[in-house]
Amino acid sequence: MGRIYVTLCDWLLTRKYISRGYLPVRSWMGFGAVQFVAAWLVWTAGAEDGGWSQPEGSGLEDEGGCSIEVLDGSELSQQQFLERFAFSRPVIIRGVTDNTRFQDLCSRSGLLQRYGSLTVRLSTANTHSYRKVDVAFQDYVDRLLRPQDAAALGSETLYFFGDNNLTEWQNLLDRYQAPPYFLPGRSAAYSFGIAGPGTGVPFHWHGPGFSEVIYGRKRWFLYPPDREPRFHPNRTTLSWLTDTYPDLPQAEAPLECTVRPGEVLYFPDRWWHATLNLDTSVFISTFLG
Repeated sequence: MGRIYVTLCDWLLTRKYISRGYLPVRSWMGFGAVQFVAAWLVWTAGAEDGGWSQPEGSGLEDEGGCSIEVLDGSELSQQQFLERFAFSRPVIIRGVTDNTRFQDLCSRSGLLQRYGSLTVRLSTANTHSYRKVDVAFQDYVDRLLRPQDAAALGSETLYFFGDNNLTEWQNLLDRYQAPPYFLPGRSAAYSFGIAGPGTGVPFHWHGPGFSEVIYGRKRWFLYPPDREPRFHPNRTTLSWLTDTYPDLPQAEAPLECTVRPGEVLYFPDRWWHATLNLDTSVFISTFLG
């Protein structure tokens, strides 16, 4: 942080003009003011990712293509959702709710301050999630929230998603604004997660739901119920993407897209799906049970 801070100060002092203002820096800013601006820029960079960013180069750059329809929330009514997507295909919806407040609460410092001492239950990141491990949330963030080794097996990778003590986390989850769409006769249940770059859950299926990214980017791969994908249940999504995905014939290609903050993906009942976190990601799913 110190190196970034000094570099910004030097950059501001040596530039001839300030963006948009077009005023010589030295003509109106003392070094103290430059220090303030530099600190503000550093703070802003941290605010954009909630403080969750890993060292430079640890994220995955390839977002892939997007073969899933993307709509603005204002373009999709409840009736259109039921007729076009609810029972037939996934969709990504942008700007459907304003979760700015929830995003603020999910910053790294905010969550550690409120929940750092709590015990959280981690699952192994394989298709069946056999093993559970209990650790302090602070320990998970400091020690286990790291980039995925492509050679690691799913059974060796611990993942914080679901298995939350709802009594302890309920105050946070109450601040989340779920997508306004619903399926008749089904109720909503939340699962909150945080995971490092390169992690994810390999192919599996369950009931329908929504998934929203709060910080980071999450790449999704989906197949309809009648097209079981080729995968090993104990190989990670990162391993599948490296070893299997490049050789898939076009007829076996999945639907896919990368979801970013402010976007919600809907997946229908029993659709196969796998996820890959391209950055350290904070996310929440609304399962319609």
